Amino acid sequence: MDFESFTLLAATDDLGVEPAARADADGLELRMDFADEPLAQLDAYDGDLPILVTNRPTWEGGEAADTAGRLDTLEAALEHDAVRAVDLELAALEGAGDHNAGRVADAARDRDASVVVSTHNFESTPAREAIVSRLERACAQGDVGKMASTAQSPDDVLAMLGATRALTTAGKQVATMCMGSAGRHSRAVAPLYGSRIGYAPVDPADATAPGQYDLATLRTLVRQLQSDG
Repeated sequence: MDFESFTLLAATDDLGVEPAARADADGLELRMDFADEPLAQLDAYDGDLPILVTNRPTWEGGEAADTAGRLDTLEAALEHDAVRAVDLELAALEGAGDHNAGRVADAARDRDASVVVSTHNFESTPAREAIVSRLERACAQGDVGKMASTAQSPDDVLAMLGATRALTTAGKQVATMCMGSAGRHSRAVAPLYGSRIGYAPVDPADATAPGQYDLATLRTLVRQLQSDG
């Protein structure tokens, strides 16, 4: 995955959804922190879609314990040919957890896999300048800087979209979205401003973040908004 254009990932904890995702997704995001035996799933995987692996710690909204083993699991996942990208938290790369997350980024680069560096705010959305600053730090650490924040109003979405456009114009690869009901539409609109990654479950009941559309709906919305017709 090079993320040079918009990439829609089916977010899942079960690689068995791949056949159902194939019609609308460009790849899968395997949430290893939610999954049962994620490495065994990768061993058995024979699907066509490439995989981004995420193993989110509890302090960033996931379910993985903050141990060196969390990062060991990501490194092991990168040994699978289908894994073409890894998600690492900006805070982990900047020192949170103190387990050398940089080693996972190095392992990814050794295998020509992309590194998505993510940051989340589950309470609010910062001002545009703060969004730009945080995403610039993320981009400096990886191939794509990702930020998801919680929108309380349309103004929050405007701040995120403005930051997305500014960074894209400056040549950065970013993935942005606002969570929650006030920000839901950003998942469809952000690609128009340069966001490179979207996430959606095949089944809306399996959403991994607040405000996600299901996969087929998000693909349709993005395609219609990007259409010249």
